[in-house]
Amino acid sequence: MSTLLATATAAKSGSTVAALVNGASVSVQVARDLSVASGDVIVVTRVGSQWFALGRAYASAPVAPLNQAAPAPQPTGVTGTNVFGPVETRTYESSWRTDNTHVYQGSYGGSGNRTGCVFYGAAPRSLAGAVVLSAAFQVRRRAGGAFGAQTATMFLMTQATKPAGAPTLGPSTAGPTLAVNAQGGYIVPTSWVQAMVDGTAGGIAFFTSSSSPYMVFDGIGDWGPAFALTVNWQR
Repeated sequence: MSTLLATATAAKSGSTVAALVNGASVSVQVARDLSVASGDVIVVTRVGSQWFALGRAYASAPVAPLNQAAPAPQPTGVTGTNVFGPVETRTYESSWRTDNTHVYQGSYGGSGNRTGCVFYGAAPRSLAGAVVLSAAFQVRRRAGGAFGAQTATMFLMTQATKPAGAPTLGPSTAGPTLAVNAQGGYIVPTSWVQAMVDGTAGGIAFFTSSSSPYMVFDGIGDWGPAFALTVNWQR
């Protein structure tokens, strides 16, 4: 993990703040007891696909940080790219599994139909007001079910964090088609990610009412890039 100085380009909103890190606009997770104002210089570190703020530097926000130029005014029509790692990956059967962070779909040997869930938390809300142009996540299939390529069914999920009971599923689409041990990027409908940015949705789920095919994907405890969501946007 590397530690850098970043410049907040807005005040802290919820659990995140928008900041410039090495000239790139990113969403940074902020501790709940740390306040950050626009222009503050913050010490950040990267864990997997997510940046975290460790603290603020200097007595007040300088005109230009040591290792970065002051943020330029953003013109109309500015575009950017943010990467949002999931805050949690879990699977619901009749209750939430706690033995691993895998993302399951379907039933194995009649053991119960599973719903694998990927929660993105409040981070996408840092882009509120932006228009999502495109989005994709990284996914890797692990052992489970037929070895050859199978196609998952993917749903938009209302909750941004794990609820007490079953997740609430919205519209669906054909999900990734992968063989065991295969990995790659998968395009997510822009309208789904726009809903996450707008705060009306919070994650992605995998479920099939027929219980088949049975598939298992790596979660955040298995593979660093698991379901890291890259969002291209415009204001």
